[in-house]
Amino acid sequence: MPLRFLSDDKDLSQAQWKLRTTREQWLIWLGWLFGVSLFLLCWKVISDNTMWVFVQDAPQQGADLISRMWPPDWAYANLLWKALWDTINIATLGTVLGIMMAFPCAFLAARNTTPHPILRSFALLIIVSSRSINSLIWAMLLVTIIGPGILAGILAIALRSIGFIGKLLYEAIEEIHPTPVEAITATGASRMQVMSYAVLPQVMPAFAGISIYRWDINIRESTVLGLVGAGGIGLQLNAAINSLAWDRVSIIFILIFATVVVSEYISAKVRKAFI
Repeated sequence: MPLRFLSDDKDLSQAQWKLRTTREQWLIWLGWLFGVSLFLLCWKVISDNTMWVFVQDAPQQGADLISRMWPPDWAYANLLWKALWDTINIATLGTVLGIMMAFPCAFLAARNTTPHPILRSFALLIIVSSRSINSLIWAMLLVTIIGPGILAGILAIALRSIGFIGKLLYEAIEEIHPTPVEAITATGASRMQVMSYAVLPQVMPAFAGISIYRWDINIRESTVLGLVGAGGIGLQLNAAINSLAWDRVSIIFILIFATVVVSEYISAKVRKAFI
């Protein structure tokens, strides 16, 4: 009968041998067999749908592309500040709008704060629907509905943010300590008073950290929404790629990278202040 060695890293003297049943052993081997078979199947699908001639030529093509992108067209950067500002506005306003919609959804979705199971199911449906669709797809849909521009980008970021913020926030609400809630409830406080004095103080630090983290993510996502016409610096990136102006593409990449670095620094400082 196979044996399984269980050890504690803190005290190896208490290491134990535990008997592994035949059923457990077979399940382990079947699990390994399934994993290896799945890997081989996926590799075969990838191989059958890959043109390996292009893959072999990729290093040469990459080196040629980099040579065209260098040196960057630094003068073109003066024309990109407005587009970069639009990108920041898309991320910021989209995050604020997403927070405004995600906040009530989170309280309706949490088991310990929802007023009714039907409302909880509806809130969870909204959160799952938001998380299921990428912001780029939201942008494509919104550009088709309301036309190209910054508004489509803002709404796309907002609709995507609802699921992210709502899910993490309602999980934080469900993990609050019940003692303050019970104490406030015992005084005869109303439901809103319990929310204000027992629930919100416990979840606000997490809420602030989640919101800032989502804003940081939205800065990155908003840089590519212009590829589908949703405004921002992605419009210039798409135009530069289509015109094969690779020296302009490189300067756009540099500005996007600098923006992401600055947003990461700001979000880290703000999260540190709140948490």
